[in-house]
Amino acid sequence: MKIVKNNQLFTDNTSEIDSDAIFVVSKNNEKYLEQAKEKTPKAIIKDSELKNYFDFSTLKVIGITGTNGKTTTAGAIYSFLLDLGFKVALLGTRGLFMNGEKIRDYSFTTPFQIEMFANLELALEHGCEYFVTEVSSHAIAQNRICGVDFALKIHTNITGDHLDYHKTMQEYIDVKNSFFADDTPKLINKDDKNVKFKMKNAYSYGLDNPATYKVQAFTFKDGTNVVVQYFGELFTFTSDLRGTFNVYNLTAALGAVHILTGVELAKICEVVENFAGVSGRMETISFDPYVIVDFAHTPDGMRAIFESFRDKNIITVFGAGGDRDKLKRPLMGAMADEYAQFIFLTSDNPRTEDPDVINDEILAGIKNRSKTTVELNRKLAIQMAIQKAKETSNSAVLVLGKGDEEYQIVYDKKFPFSDKKVITEILEQLS
Repeated sequence: MKIVKNNQLFTDNTSEIDSDAIFVVSKNNEKYLEQAKEKTPKAIIKDSELKNYFDFSTLKVIGITGTNGKTTTAGAIYSFLLDLGFKVALLGTRGLFMNGEKIRDYSFTTPFQIEMFANLELALEHGCEYFVTEVSSHAIAQNRICGVDFALKIHTNITGDHLDYHKTMQEYIDVKNSFFADDTPKLINKDDKNVKFKMKNAYSYGLDNPATYKVQAFTFKDGTNVVVQYFGELFTFTSDLRGTFNVYNLTAALGAVHILTGVELAKICEVVENFAGVSGRMETISFDPYVIVDFAHTPDGMRAIFESFRDKNIITVFGAGGDRDKLKRPLMGAMADEYAQFIFLTSDNPRTEDPDVINDEILAGIKNRSKTTVELNRKLAIQMAIQKAKETSNSAVLVLGKGDEEYQIVYDKKFPFSDKKVITEILEQLS
């Protein structure tokens, strides 16, 4: 990747080096350093030095990390700031957005350093005052965010994920917590027992424990209604988003915007209801039958979704990604077994793994096999679940794992596949 600033080329790719280029060395490319020297670039600098060539002082960067909730919290902050009249950029799993327009798609939750700097530069060109970005555990471990000065760091939660990369749960927790070990202003979920952070410049939010932004009460009757206490004063906001996890997400976003802008909380509460949620996150595709699509792909993510539909007969469709954390697969099966009345196991993004083997590992966590159907054809599995919903009163079909992804990855190829489009097609055929 390369970036040009003041007619100077910076690159982290040896194939892009010429005599006028500055090569940026990081832990991700240091093994190619000798190869870079042979190409005699103008200079070689460390990734920690790159920020000396750029000026992002007028751009307030907000970084959000956590196992679940990053995308919705980031989207909510982006929405609130736009509605309050600010110019804002948003970067994450859904792509790059600026001032209400989508600029491009993304494959990484958090890009590598030079691409991140290029995005920050682009945001300045668009007149943005704020830049909201999701920060993955991979990005923290690989130091992709090196040189980015955050105005605020936000923690959503830390539960199990990506153990194919981090190897142990403790390593994953430590990586996440390292993001909050400095003096940067931070907003912490006070109810998460796994979080550790430096107290200096720390704000908090939560439902169960004392916090800066403390949820005193919430109901899901006629939408979601939340009462938040801030230093003895009560504020109320409403939303169409469902689920206790969204109470956390919205409260985090509310607190973040208040900390960053100083706008009165009552005024921020007024714009919360304008946020309709994020595509593919707890997204209602149909009300009759009731069909929801969500990105949940971890045991805790699934639990949060299932808890939101305890009043329904849950029919769920899911699988697990190949070449990823295998330890969570039986736990995902156990979670579905605990909450769902009917389970349809199918293929997610199998990549180089055998989908049958993946599903066998999920099945290991399911005690009641009689309510479980294995159908590797994801379209057919969704169709079977919708048909089951028509035969089951007070039901909800929860299609989990892929959210708003437009593809299915088999080996190293991406094939067009959208849960949302497939559901819509099936419902049209049935009607």
